Amino acid sequence: MEKVKVCFSTVTITGKPMIYMLYQDIRMVINVSGRYDLKRGIAERLGEDFMETIKKVGYIDVKNNTGGVEYRVTEEALMDRLGTDMREACLKIDKECRVLTVHGSVDEIIPLEDALEFAKIIPNHQIHIVEGANHGYTSHQTELASAVVKFIKSGLEQDKVAAK
Repeated sequence: MEKVKVCFSTVTITGKPMIYMLYQDIRMVINVSGRYDLKRGIAERLGEDFMETIKKVGYIDVKNNTGGVEYRVTEEALMDRLGTDMREACLKIDKECRVLTVHGSVDEIIPLEDALEFAKIIPNHQIHIVEGANHGYTSHQTELASAVVKFIKSGLEQDKVAAK
């Protein structure tokens, strides 16, 4: 059985987004609802005084609806995110790396325009907009899964043809 390197990626507050595309051995990347503008959305998620809090405490715990900690954002991770230039990162992606961006048309967390920015910059890129889908693809899980499987199968077929 052939081994295929595929990376699933979403842009998070806690780490470098889509950085895996920079590695030569990653053949396919699936970017689900990824954020292009990394400065946007932070105050809404961490609070308006996030810089003051993180400088004082060193981290911010992001809580879920029940009050439990969903994840911790460290000062280092936040500064890393704020220092990441997504345009520059996208321009460094290997031309052979196939990228699929899937985004919901009514994503309430990350605007659709972020997905369109990836499409403008990444050379070997496909975009799949899921009409009516929110950020969690609540009523659109099947279409999300279908788009991802179709992309992976297509990539495998392209690799077979290229190997001949």
